[in-house]
Parts: sequence; C-alpha cells; structure tokens
Amino acid sequence: MLQLSEIFLSIQGESTWAGLPCVFVRLAGCNLRCNYCDSTYSYQPSMELSLQEIIAEIDRFSPVSLVEITGGEPLLQDEVYPLLSALLQKGYTLLLETNGSILMKNVPKEVHKIMDIKCPGSGMEGNFDPGNISCITPEYDEIKFVLSDRDDYLWAQRQIEKYHLENHKILFSCVFDRLHPAQLAEWMITDRKPIRLQLQMHKYIWDPTARGV
Repeated sequence: MLQLSEIFLSIQGESTWAGLPCVFVRLAGCNLRCNYCDSTYSYQPSMELSLQEIIAEIDRFSPVSLVEITGGEPLLQDEVYPLLSALLQKGYTLLLETNGSILMKNVPKEVHKIMDIKCPGSGMEGNFDPGNISCITPEYDEIKFVLSDRDDYLWAQRQIEKYHLENHKILFSCVFDRLHPAQLAEWMITDRKPIRLQLQMHKYIWDPTARGV
C-alpha cells in the first residue's frame, strides 16, 4: 500500500515536458520543509491505495501516457519502486520529481528523473545527496534549481561548476511570489549559459493556489 495525497490529470506545468497532458500521482509525506512549499497539504496522507488501485486510476485517463510521480517526496515510500516498474511495464512514460535528498540508485534508468537541488532561499540547503549525481543521465534526466533571489541564482551557478553539471539539462525556476521571471530572464540573457528558464505554467493558467491542476 502507498500513502497518497491525490491523483489527477492536468497539463504538465514544469520541466522540458511542460505543456503535455500528464497524470500526476502525488505521494504523501516529505522529509524537507521548504519555506516556499506550495503543496504542504501533501505532508499528511489523504488516502491509501494498493499498486493495482493506483494503476487503475491512472489507466482511467487513457490515452494519456505521460505520468509524473511526485510528492511530497515520493522516494520516502519503498513501495514506489514496484509502482515505477509496473508502470514502465505497461508502457507509460514516467517522470519522477524528487528533492535530491534521497539516493536514487534503485530508481529504474528508464524513469526520467527531475531532481531538485535546494538553494539557500528554501531554508533546506545542505540536504542534497551528492551521490545522486551519478544517478543522473545528462541526456535523459533533469536538474532543477528553484530560485528566490540573486543570491540563489549565483549559488546555483556555483553548484553547476562544483558538480560539473554543464552538460546536463539544467532548469532555473522562480519562487512564484518572490522572484519575477523577467528578472531571472535578464540575468540568464546576460550570462548566456545553456540553462532553461522554467515557469510553473499551471500557476499562470489557473489560480496559483488551486489544487489538482
């Protein structure tokens, strides 16, 4: 059994997969407490489902074949690994959103990993497990930095150099109510680095506080 917050169909709002219809499976529980978290409701479970029940819910949204497993922090629950394997066997394209604090060595390589490295502005700097760098494939996976301000922006650049991430898919995202996208865009244009600016598209389509979108 897995503890969940919600399962819903929406438009993928982030990552290089943004804009595509996607089924979101939000698992409950998180080991971090980012001060800008927009899904604090996921800290406590709202339901408990078996793997078969979760897969049946996902199948209900056919023919959508893109599925994101998110949280909270999905890797806190060991049964997430059989879920990933089962969905891959059914032919789903899988995205895994993880906060980078838990080693991903048991995540199947076919899963597209979107790993966060927490910046100082989150209040959770220092929780990143460097062992995860070896679990990331440059052509397949993505690394995300959520930025609160200029200090976070410069810090993220230093992490890219420190961990030699220049050939990886790097995403820079704004904390929605702290850093304006135009400001981040200006810094990125000035620096001319091969980094993708990411907006939380769903927060511009719907109310930023809305759930299930």
